Amino acid sequence: MDENTLARPVPEDAPAAAAAWVERIRRKVAESGRTVRLMEFCGTHTMAIARSGLRSLLRGAVELVSGPGCPVCVTADGEIDRMLAYCDVPGSIVATYGDLLRVPGSHSSLARRRAEGTDVRVVYSALDALQLARENPDRPVVFLGVGFETTAPAAALAVKTAREEGLGNFYVHSAHKQTPPAMRALLEAGDLKLDGIICPGHVSTVLGAEAFAFLPAEYGVPGAVAGFEPLDILLAVDHLVDAALGRRSPDLWNGYPRWVRPGGNRRAQALLNEVFRPCDARWRGLGWLPGSGLCLRDEFAPFDAETRFPAAVPEPPARKGCRCGEVLRGLLTPAECPLFGRACRPEQPVGPCMVSSEGACAAWYRYGPGEEVRA
Repeated sequence: MDENTLARPVPEDAPAAAAAWVERIRRKVAESGRTVRLMEFCGTHTMAIARSGLRSLLRGAVELVSGPGCPVCVTADGEIDRMLAYCDVPGSIVATYGDLLRVPGSHSSLARRRAEGTDVRVVYSALDALQLARENPDRPVVFLGVGFETTAPAAALAVKTAREEGLGNFYVHSAHKQTPPAMRALLEAGDLKLDGIICPGHVSTVLGAEAFAFLPAEYGVPGAVAGFEPLDILLAVDHLVDAALGRRSPDLWNGYPRWVRPGGNRRAQALLNEVFRPCDARWRGLGWLPGSGLCLRDEFAPFDAETRFPAAVPEPPARKGCRCGEVLRGLLTPAECPLFGRACRPEQPVGPCMVSSEGACAAWYRYGPGEEVRA
């Protein structure tokens, strides 16, 4: 079975094909006399790798390092505190995704505020929050927009539709972030040696694989866009291993052509450019990254929650013991955090990496490795 075969929809004999591909990768790496270190940037990849046991199957040959590809995880404490401030707006409905509900801020969480009586609602998209504004015209509805380029177009569409309909009670707090600046920051930090990056499939459907061409062009680091089946990921790993071992030149390769088209999704890109503009944003673990956020353009300012409901939010104190920031940068595995599986568990998380369904700590806790630390 060759790369072109695997780049098409997953075959029926996927388990046998995966075993053969793992053996192929391990054999090539063993012949080289070295190991290969790759980062999967996307949180969905992190969960897929953990669920399928790929990290264990490749251990000793390929080290798979989880990166800052979970949008909930990279939302900093100060941003969470700012979101909590909307709970104090009289009559407000605060709408957000379920993963964000239990992320702790410096003094509370959206789940706790809801238990205390705040009207916090879980939605599946920004358009659901827009419908809440239509149904509750006398109440301000604040949508907490968290996500990368995959979910941001829906928020842009919601804002644009609200303006077209003349809705005066719909607001968006945009904590959306862009992935390329974070990749650049990781590579420029110089404290993480990588042989390649598994690029996010979902983001690439919007931006196109070309958005990550800077990896080999500017940094000499190969990139491979991958889907989310185990075979998709193994195909990307094999391609990157060949580049790391000098079997091919570092390049950017699209291993997910069944969804990632040349040029990406032009309509989604147009929506992003019409409604949002790049702005500086703070990432948990990475700090302030220039041009890495998405803020509403001036013509959409009436829908900007921060403008409409300004609040003084003090700088949050450092979170004691939590090493989530280092996990997000790939400097630590979740099991190396002293709180993992002890003080920090899914039912009582200390940091967001244990909360989100795409968080590295949640993936390790649920699927391993690291089971030995569960007391």
